[in-house]
Amino acid sequence: MPEPEILHITERSLWDAARERGTYEMSTRGRTLREEGFIHCSTRGQLPRVAQFLYGSYEGPDELVVLVIDAGRLDAPLKYEAPEPGGEEFPHVYGPVPVAAVSAVEVWSRP
Repeated sequence: MPEPEILHITERSLWDAARERGTYEMSTRGRTLREEGFIHCSTRGQLPRVAQFLYGSYEGPDELVVLVIDAGRLDAPLKYEAPEPGGEEFPHVYGPVPVAAVSAVEVWSRP
């Protein structure tokens, strides 16, 4: 059974920089993998709420993009974890995401 895809919303300039480096290393808006310890991701169903929470008032110069990550291509561990006991579980990648693991980049438009 193939690994599911997971999603990560980010600013286009951050993705462009990752493409040049070969790995994506931002955890969430304004926080790096090094600062947070993992990269926050979501499922397709979780994405609208996550995008609203992180970028609801975003007026930045970059467009927002969604990285579609093929979990089967990750080198780092992927864990589904809840922010609090009994809460909804979100996918977390415990290391850099190789550019080759990103199977698509979708422009985010608010629902």
